[in-house]
Amino acid sequence: MGRAIRIQYPGALYHVTSRGNERRHIFVDDDDRRKFLGILADYHDRFGVVLHCYVLMDNHYHLVLETPLGNLVKVMHGVNSSYTGYFNRRYVRAGHLFQGRYKAIVVDKDAYLLELSRYVHLNPVRAGIVKGPEEYAWSSYLGYIRKSKRLEWVEYSWILSHFGPGREAGQKNYRQFVAGALGKDQDSPLKQLYGQLVLGSEEFIEKIKALLKGKKISQEIVGRKRLEDYPRPDKILGAVASAFGEPQGRLVEKQGRNNTAKKVAIYLMKRYACLDNKEIGQVFGGLHYSAVSKAAARLEKELSKDKDLAKLVDRLVSNVKT
Repeated sequence: MGRAIRIQYPGALYHVTSRGNERRHIFVDDDDRRKFLGILADYHDRFGVVLHCYVLMDNHYHLVLETPLGNLVKVMHGVNSSYTGYFNRRYVRAGHLFQGRYKAIVVDKDAYLLELSRYVHLNPVRAGIVKGPEEYAWSSYLGYIRKSKRLEWVEYSWILSHFGPGREAGQKNYRQFVAGALGKDQDSPLKQLYGQLVLGSEEFIEKIKALLKGKKISQEIVGRKRLEDYPRPDKILGAVASAFGEPQGRLVEKQGRNNTAKKVAIYLMKRYACLDNKEIGQVFGGLHYSAVSKAAARLEKELSKDKDLAKLVDRLVSNVKT
């Protein structure tokens, strides 16, 4: 499996998860959980981390945290390394505790933090451990609904401020917000990931892509293609329509598969737009994915025989990639 790229910038918000190696327990008892929370508290103080919510399960954890200093890698390397050292000493073992690297998804705070907090707090309920999140001691949920259960180093106020003007109203309404998902088959917000690494609006995704622009993204990175800057289908269609003097609407009609301009547009999308054959077919009026592949193959043969067409396509490539 490819390695996930680490997207870092000041003020970034992340959903971080890490699982035990071979899905084995990383928390054997409550002393282990207390130790892990102590490490989180220490890194909060030392590196300025803002932790919005957490849940500690037997073989994995979820954290939703913000890094005002843009230092996620340093923080998470320290947290996991410190806990692994403690765990190995206590249980007289050696080697890796966690399964590979932690997974960190960069999150659009304004659009997804509330929903993501509910998802994290309901993890023990989905796992069948408890019937309600208030029954589980090892998450931040109790601090959201009871002031007496709050930890000084957990940030409750940002989320609660969206549920009422005062503390009591915020606690009550947040509890209702979380309870509203109980017993319902609700999709995880993480199913809406872009490039397996970003959760946010289109505007937020474009912001992240801009941050990565000009940086070399390794071939082994999961979601690499989605995060690189690729020409949009409408840009390719517009350039081809202009070059051939064809109405753009005609290019996307399902009919006319032997239309040279249409074949050029399909060929360019297949090569440069980071779309699969099915997605390209949808652009062209529901064209079958096999027809997309055949159209691109026919165009390649024509390019090898028609030098003028090849020059035109080369100019179009320069146009759509800038």
